[in-house]
Amino acid sequence: MNKIISRKIISASVSGSMFTILLGLIVPNPFGGTISSIPNYLFAVALSTPVYLMYSFPAILIYGVLTSIISDKVSQFISTKMKNEKSEIVISGILHAVFGLILLLYSLGASLLFFITDRVLQKKNKDFKPLQAIKSFAIPLAVWLIFMGIVYLEHILNGV
Repeated sequence: MNKIISRKIISASVSGSMFTILLGLIVPNPFGGTISSIPNYLFAVALSTPVYLMYSFPAILIYGVLTSIISDKVSQFISTKMKNEKSEIVISGILHAVFGLILLLYSLGASLLFFITDRVLQKKNKDFKPLQAIKSFAIPLAVWLIFMGIVYLEHILNGV
């Protein structure tokens, strides 16, 4: 169980970081203002990504890890009862999607990224250690620092 939790935490770190970057690219201005140029778009992406990360990563880490473990255990139980091991991945994917509908499209996207990331890590068939899970927190931290650094540099260069 320890290695499963470690893998889920690593999945949350990777998928949570990818989710916030993608969300920043897709919805660079969450308040709906107009973006008039490519530099303004890029600055809006750089500014919104760390904000998205601060709010979404804790939810992905706590809610995502818990519901992913539940989804996997329930799908294993059902596929064993059905005597069809291949149905496990489908049932788990459906449960991830159902749990991901809590905030509609935003959380659905995050849950599907989490599911895919977790399956890729699971396919590697590696025993992930708790220290690796802790080290994986460097990924969202690095994303936050990079994007905040871009915002800082933009302010320095534009003299704001």
